[in-house]
Amino acid sequence: MQTSFSIKQLADPQFAHSESILRNCVHCGFCTATCPTYVELGDELDSPRGRIYLIKEMLEANQAPTAGVVKHVDRCLSCLSCMTTCPASVNYMHLVDHGRAYIEQNHKRPLADRLIRLLLEKVLPNKSLFKTSLKLARLGRPFAGLFKAVGPLKPLGAMLELAPKRSAPDTPTCSPGTFSPDAPRKARVALLTGCAQPVLNPGINEATVRLLNRLGIEVVIPSGVGCCGALTHHMGREADSHARAKANVQAWITEMNGEGLDAILINTSGCGTTVKDYGHMLAQDDACADDAKRVSALTKDISEYLTGLDFGDIPEREPLRVAYHSACSLQHGQRVRSDPKILLNAAGFEVVDPPEGHLCCGSAGTYNIMQPDIAGRLRDRKVRNIESTAPDVIAAGNIGCMTQIAAGSQIPVVHTVELLDWATGGPTPEALTR
Repeated sequence: MQTSFSIKQLADPQFAHSESILRNCVHCGFCTATCPTYVELGDELDSPRGRIYLIKEMLEANQAPTAGVVKHVDRCLSCLSCMTTCPASVNYMHLVDHGRAYIEQNHKRPLADRLIRLLLEKVLPNKSLFKTSLKLARLGRPFAGLFKAVGPLKPLGAMLELAPKRSAPDTPTCSPGTFSPDAPRKARVALLTGCAQPVLNPGINEATVRLLNRLGIEVVIPSGVGCCGALTHHMGREADSHARAKANVQAWITEMNGEGLDAILINTSGCGTTVKDYGHMLAQDDACADDAKRVSALTKDISEYLTGLDFGDIPEREPLRVAYHSACSLQHGQRVRSDPKILLNAAGFEVVDPPEGHLCCGSAGTYNIMQPDIAGRLRDRKVRNIESTAPDVIAAGNIGCMTQIAAGSQIPVVHTVELLDWATGGPTPEALTR
């Protein structure tokens, strides 16, 4: 693709990087076939190719974006299915991230939109505020329909509908600490507990620690590690996301330079995609660029790390039919596709792949709040495909996907690691006991 950036623009590393991405695009359109919004809406401007043109023209003009450009960029899920499909290896992720940051800096959104985004930025990454908001949401749930009937307030209605009916109590893994195995230590890893996950389902982190300890691996939850920054990063709020990333890098580097770490493990794949990209996000920050690269290089999804470890003899039980939902951030963002299924099969589960497994469920961070209509259509499509396989349980590696799918299905939804923990001697996942 030809570009026409000025010399001054190309002196900016971010513009130069986006220009190199644009030049790789060959207009082939393969990406349209696997883009969820294009498949649902049929609008070229809601396809990766269409958005690439819009972002190119917006950046080249170096002016305030139009409302139309903002609408179509906002509708992007950042599922990155297009990157899996693209024969030219166009790094759409970095391009759309730049586009969102540019929009955030140069476009004034309507008041209601600004307030909702500010609410999400302040509440979701803060565990105590998030827990409080969920209590308030239960009181407001009866009014969700009223909010959804008013266009600018639809996101509030979506928030109320997604809020769980009860809060989970805090567990030991909700706080910094070290969890040592009973057997001799074979390795030492850090676990990112996440910001929303410990509030929505702390059992995932508990299962992760139990399983790793059972395998002789010490788990540390370092002090100073918080939200990975993904939530605000995808809203274009670079200052906030980069500050969170730098705080995490500093905390992990302290552990790496202290007792040492064999890996940084992520069991929320949306976070994993972002942490693995810290090296790029902070490349222009001279103070921590090298440390950020070290952190990204040491980061693994929990399924990547577990693959190849010796689980020992696994007790036989009646096999469960598990529909494995491959989170977009895992299969497209991190290119981790077979590891979770290999692990589940080895643990004695019958694993089935739902049709259209490459299409997003509509969760996508805060997408199911900010774009509830499209997210609802994608969720219903995903649930129909999953239920067509007649599973006993649905497994996924991302809390956002789990919450989204559970809102549309009566089939229990659990994290992959909960099933692995159960199969190797842990308790039955809570979702299977209800």
